[in-house]
Amino acid sequence: MNLTTGGPPTFEEAGNLRQQARSAGMDPNYWYAVEEVRHVKPGTVTEVIFWKRSIALFRGTDGSFHAIENRCAHRQLKLSLGEVEDCRLVCQYHGWKYDGNGRLAEIPHLPPERRLPRISLRSYPVQVRYGLIWLFPGEPEQAESRRIPDIPELEGPARWACVPLSFTWSAHHSMVIDNVSDFSHAYLHRRYRPFDDASLTRCETVGDSVHVAYDTQVGRGPVSRLFVDHNRLDTNHMDLCFEYPYQWSNTDDEIKHWLFVLPIDERTTRTFFLFYFKSLKIPLLPIRIPRFAMTTVMKISNRLLISPLLAQDGFAVEAEQQGYEQHWDAPPIEFNRVVQAFQNVTVRKWEEYLARQAQHDNADV
Repeated sequence: MNLTTGGPPTFEEAGNLRQQARSAGMDPNYWYAVEEVRHVKPGTVTEVIFWKRSIALFRGTDGSFHAIENRCAHRQLKLSLGEVEDCRLVCQYHGWKYDGNGRLAEIPHLPPERRLPRISLRSYPVQVRYGLIWLFPGEPEQAESRRIPDIPELEGPARWACVPLSFTWSAHHSMVIDNVSDFSHAYLHRRYRPFDDASLTRCETVGDSVHVAYDTQVGRGPVSRLFVDHNRLDTNHMDLCFEYPYQWSNTDDEIKHWLFVLPIDERTTRTFFLFYFKSLKIPLLPIRIPRFAMTTVMKISNRLLISPLLAQDGFAVEAEQQGYEQHWDAPPIEFNRVVQAFQNVTVRKWEEYLARQAQHDNADV
């Protein structure tokens, strides 16, 4: 029991693997997707949160992206409440202005004879790929050596069509990862049938990744089966991987997806899904949809099929979160061994991060 709130135990108080997984954070020394590019227009600012840490993400009028600590050094107001002026972020209260590196650049009310104080807020490396804005919340010197996942199908002139989908779910990030790779929950999706009759054929942990494979019937739903060319593709097998902190799947090298999670706190997670297809066919005809039309088809598919399907997952993990908060001390019962494998990696990575932090703190003493 959490000795402060009386609710689920903290990571330090957890008594079993499930309790540890449901309270673990994520190692900040990775690139995390934090927002879709289309949602941050030039000259605007928004708040993003990585594991209880508030960050002001803003876009200069020149289109450049910047991320700095979300507080004004003066009165500690959130800078995301302010506005963007050229490539500076302006506090709404007294008009203090910060540049993209977090340095205080101007105080409008400062007398001319007073020197501007040397004040800097923490800044965060930012990149843009695949229609998403990525932020590195960890040690800045590690940002160069860490890579955003390479997805060659989504880059270059012959890139596949992909329209990102994002949701904010009231559930811990480990529940989301469990959900997307545990195919024993086919009953939840019986209306859409994205997969049927799943039989686990591989579950192997290699370093910080859990490799999973299922023999399963993919895309046999009443709508999806019309667009997937089952005569040409092997849609009876799927490979998946929890490549910490990311997750992906692959069906016959032509139907793929990535999931990027942004852990906000112990009960809130932002999710970014990228579904992409080499090709789809025109319903009732053995003819592929032209490449130039695929983005439009994906937009329609996201709205009419994929979003409703994922909404079922959102409902399930949010209900699981509520159930866990009420019955966190119930004995864990799990039949799919991939879930334990995911949780083991999640817990180990968080323990490693906490150990590094403790070592760093001791070195500073």
